[in-house]
Amino acid sequence: MPFLGDIARLLGQQGGMAWDSARQLAMSIATDGTSEPNVDPADRMAIEQLARVADLHVADVTGLSTSVNGRTLTVVPVNRTRWVQVSLDAYRPLVEKLAGSLGPSGSGEPDDPLAPADPMGGMFAGMMEMLQPMVLAMTAGSMVGHLAKRSLGQYDLPIPRPATGPADELLLVVPNLGAFADEWSLAADDLRLWVCVHEIAHHAVLGVPHVRARMDDLLDRYVSAFRNDPGAFEDQIGQVDPGDPNALARLQDLMGSPDVILGAITSPEQHALRPQLEALVAVVAGVVDHVLDEVGAKLIPSYPMLTEALRRRRVEAAESDRFVERLFGLELAQSTYDRGEAFVEGVLERAGEEGLRRLWADAENLPTPPEVDAPGLWLARLDLDT
Repeated sequence: MPFLGDIARLLGQQGGMAWDSARQLAMSIATDGTSEPNVDPADRMAIEQLARVADLHVADVTGLSTSVNGRTLTVVPVNRTRWVQVSLDAYRPLVEKLAGSLGPSGSGEPDDPLAPADPMGGMFAGMMEMLQPMVLAMTAGSMVGHLAKRSLGQYDLPIPRPATGPADELLLVVPNLGAFADEWSLAADDLRLWVCVHEIAHHAVLGVPHVRARMDDLLDRYVSAFRNDPGAFEDQIGQVDPGDPNALARLQDLMGSPDVILGAITSPEQHALRPQLEALVAVVAGVVDHVLDEVGAKLIPSYPMLTEALRRRRVEAAESDRFVERLFGLELAQSTYDRGEAFVEGVLERAGEEGLRRLWADAENLPTPPEVDAPGLWLARLDLDT
């Protein structure tokens, strides 16, 4: 079958994942298929100046280094195309772990040697096994493309970027900043400074070695714990009639559903991991919001109005954003932010800023899920351990 031969060649060229095609899809979605201009030099200079101010104030409030590798932190204004190029590479390790969990060994059950042979079923299963890595890569491309149309920086999802290469470069998406400022009638520089503080605060917190290690470990374990349900993928794809003029549109619709595309079912391991991941995300979000309140209230004239708009935006996510959260086991609902805020407020009331900074002293100082909801118990445990 020439079709299968083409797919095999494509997968072989991409080392099992059709990343070039995924990148093209992501860029097409991000830019609506049009050519993007470069960032205006005046916008670049303005953002770089605001970033230097934000960097100093975040370091002062948190007591943390804002650099991961010890070099100077750089905030880089980019267009959507550049954001796609960097972000697809950054998320690739997680997507490949996800692909591994959904591979032939990811079904969780060995084939029954006594089951009757089904030549047609075997051929179809082989085709699905061949298709799935390509479809998964294309799903990643679609995911990143939609994120590029909305993201203001690179920490809309609290996922650490690779610690190698340009680890201390933070991307701000200038077209999205401009569109959001226009939509809400916001002062452009106020918005830029708010986002600089948000991004640098995330970078500082997620740059703490044991925080980064915990987040990386939980994300890796979560995406590696999906279990494959070949029947879900086969049944849905099998319903697409190649002779139907709407077959391509139907296939695109199927690609919008993570359950159908990935044939994935949530495993008991993921149920066990989710409380730990949700607790860590809540603490990170709570600390970042606290830093924003401390820095923004002093530096940004329109901080209350900006904060209302931006915090509403983050919980009114599009379906594509919820898709990404689900893939990575993240829960970014309002309840998560409220939980983090309550934890931080509880610590500050009892122990002040120094109490909050105890989070960064040691991996054992990170709160357990019950302690996130009872900050007094967390502080009591730390006092007993000292």
